[in-house]
Amino acid sequence: MTDTFSKAKGPSSTPEEREFELRAQIGSIWSGGRLFIGMYTFLLASEVFSYFYLRSSNNGSLWRLPHQHAPIAYGWTVFIAMTTTALLAIFGSRRLRKGDVADFQVAGWTGVTTGLIALIVQVWQLTKLGFHPGSSGYASTFMGFAVLNIISIVLGTYWLETTLARSLRLRKELGGENPELSMAPTAQLFRANVAAMAYFWGFLAISGVLFTAMFYVM
Repeated sequence: MTDTFSKAKGPSSTPEEREFELRAQIGSIWSGGRLFIGMYTFLLASEVFSYFYLRSSNNGSLWRLPHQHAPIAYGWTVFIAMTTTALLAIFGSRRLRKGDVADFQVAGWTGVTTGLIALIVQVWQLTKLGFHPGSSGYASTFMGFAVLNIISIVLGTYWLETTLARSLRLRKELGGENPELSMAPTAQLFRANVAAMAYFWGFLAISGVLFTAMFYVM
């Protein structure tokens, strides 16, 4: 009886069950990516609320002192680099859907480069500020924005880089020509991840327009 139990094997999954599990995993990536953006929106919204609340109340006329201006050249450089990265990520995702893996790779690695440029410039900008973080409402909210932007760039660039690394790994695992486009489960999950990554970068580009207007235009 014991020997029979130890040698027993569970029922093997049928093709229908494997297909259902694959569809569920792809759906989880799709839903998870959108839910992550939704949660991240609340984090950015807290920064927006703080900015407009302190600006409208202007207690003691300390919202913004006359000499307090964030370095505009650095700010626009970060914005342009992030927007370029977002456009490259979206372009690469669309080219991948159309079957052009080479364009996806070129656009992706170029996007990683522009993302790193945005990160370096954003960090370097903090060394060029002409005000202290707590000297006014504008200074405080700008520091909050800078930290959030650094986090956003790191997350987005890391996500983009990991999709490219996964593409290279698929070529070793599956072999053949353009395995990223195959119907293998790992390839389908890879394409779902690329789509979620491009969606996140599009979100960062849109939010970047708002923050750039808030801190460098208004």
